[in-house]
Amino acid sequence: MTDPHRLAWLDVTSGVAGDMLLGALVDAGAAPEAVQQAIDAVVPGAVRLTQAAVTRAGLRATKVGVEPLAEDHPHRTWRSIRVRIEEAGLPAPVADRALAVFGRLAAAEARVHGVPVEEVHFHEVGAWDSIADVVGVCAALHDLGIAHLTASAVALGSGRVRTAHGELPVPVPAVLELAAGWDVVGGGTGELATPTGMALVTALAAECGALPRLRAEATGVGAGTKDTPGRPNVVRVVIGTPADAASGTDEETTAVVLEANVDDLDPRLWPGVLASLLAAGAADAWLVPILMKKGRPAHTLRVLAPRQRADALRDLVFRETSTIGVRESAVRKTALERTWIRVPVADDEEVPVKVAHRGGVIVRATPEFEDVAALAAARGQPVVTVLDAAAAAAVANGLVPGAELPTDRG
Repeated sequence: MTDPHRLAWLDVTSGVAGDMLLGALVDAGAAPEAVQQAIDAVVPGAVRLTQAAVTRAGLRATKVGVEPLAEDHPHRTWRSIRVRIEEAGLPAPVADRALAVFGRLAAAEARVHGVPVEEVHFHEVGAWDSIADVVGVCAALHDLGIAHLTASAVALGSGRVRTAHGELPVPVPAVLELAAGWDVVGGGTGELATPTGMALVTALAAECGALPRLRAEATGVGAGTKDTPGRPNVVRVVIGTPADAASGTDEETTAVVLEANVDDLDPRLWPGVLASLLAAGAADAWLVPILMKKGRPAHTLRVLAPRQRADALRDLVFRETSTIGVRESAVRKTALERTWIRVPVADDEEVPVKVAHRGGVIVRATPEFEDVAALAAARGQPVVTVLDAAAAAAVANGLVPGAELPTDRG
């Protein structure tokens, strides 16, 4: 269970990759079994985690490896990865964080290659081991009860590296795109920060800075593959409770709302604007119809943004809309835990039901509309017919407010 006060600070001054961050969290006490279980839920039977004690430039560290158990298919779309995560039945904090990380990666790749976000095909970051790294890190954070993260400046490296797109300069374009708004340094020779590692840091950490004042409770050191003389190739994590939490003061604000009034944008563009904002890391984005001066109809665009994504999302609002000003206000967000449970509708077809719960008791259960609509289209039936059938199936399977959350969430 996540502790609302528990904080982790990441030392990524030597670089960062997904396996290094995962190794640091396992070294700090995250249960490998919990991490493996989450990965298996997303890519069942695909990989097995390994763990070994190593040294890097004389420092002890934990090296977590990802051993493939099945043939890999490295070219994978953002849409297919999103569906896998959404339908895996992960605890809501794990699923939300994993989706945020891959959303950041998708937005960066779309920007670098000049394609729409939904058309992005991942290469290196779509392989089984990278999915395992992202889901594994998010599961480890949940297992450790970490609610908030901060991180140091990131060492990016220098030189050139060979990728699926050919030989590229270091930092590679996707890493530079992901680094927008973050403090970075060269830090040495070679690719010190991978796109997966950079996405994990910038999507999950609330801010960039030095080790904050906290009561330290655990530390961990995760190793990269190379052992470079004179420069420990590691990520370190320090976990603890902020000093003000012990005194009972309020939590620091963790989100902002961006707002803009727009009266001259082609309405057909709004769905794409909202989709782009969500893919770029917004927690939510929506429109409110308004009436402006002189009777002009308009919309207020509102974007719920994690603090670390506010700058990038503000830039996206300016780029994707015709507004010339964006307002900003600080907010707190309290969300119920969520999970997805698949229910049979008919003919062995299943749809996922989003279940919000609190203290092990269901608060609300709602069939996922996009999946319902896709099934209706495949059957040639009205959406309302399949939606009613899915709602009835949810009730038949005990997914009703006030009921206990099923222990078997298949």
